[in-house]
Amino acid sequence: MSEIVLLYCTAATAAEAERVAEAVVGQRLAACANIIPGMRSLYWWQGKLERGEEAVLILKTRADLVAAATAAVKAAHSYSVPCVLPLPVGTGGNAEYVDWLLAETKGGAGPAAG
Repeated sequence: MSEIVLLYCTAATAAEAERVAEAVVGQRLAACANIIPGMRSLYWWQGKLERGEEAVLILKTRADLVAAATAAVKAAHSYSVPCVLPLPVGTGGNAEYVDWLLAETKGGAGPAAG
């Protein structure tokens, strides 16, 4: 079974997170995207402590698609250095959900793959 990965990303707005999600999911580099608006961020950028509102974007994908999904996020994102961090989930979980995720991503081998 392929290793499942969550890609944790941030975006300037929920609308941008949705645009990025559409690009990645539309290319079948992730099976699903969750967008959580209203996150407060504090971070160092170019030597200055910044604060701002952002949205969290979580992309559900396979380990073998992380590089391609990361490239797609970067291509669709407004930030020059977007946050894209893979969080390995491993194997297990709801077997039917895992089968669906595998089937709905590029090169999927689950029951719905065509």
